Amino acid sequence: MPAVLQTIGLLLLSNVFMTFAWYAHLRDLKAKPWWIAAIVSWGIALFEYLLQVPANRIGYQQLSLAQLKILQEVITLSVFVPFSVLYMGQPLRRDFLWAALCLVGAVYFVFRDKGTG
Repeated sequence: MPAVLQTIGLLLLSNVFMTFAWYAHLRDLKAKPWWIAAIVSWGIALFEYLLQVPANRIGYQQLSLAQLKILQEVITLSVFVPFSVLYMGQPLRRDFLWAALCLVGAVYFVFRDKGTG
């Protein structure tokens, strides 16, 4: 499998774990003390790091650091919007579309031919 596809797959999975680590406690552990939520979140985040570190090492073989970061941000939004709407019950907002369009611009500029800019 090409390195870029491996990177995308691992970053997608790592973002699922990180999104749950960062935000699921707001719904599921809201009655617990903050430190319990922190420990649970830390445990979930461990799995994120076990996927994110190899993803970045694999991706860095073919992508620049800036390309890796923009790719990460696009994946983050792609995971966060469904999580927000489906898991957290937040309304789908037009602002998500505008944010996605801004990321499309970021992807264009960071991945365009290096000879043009």
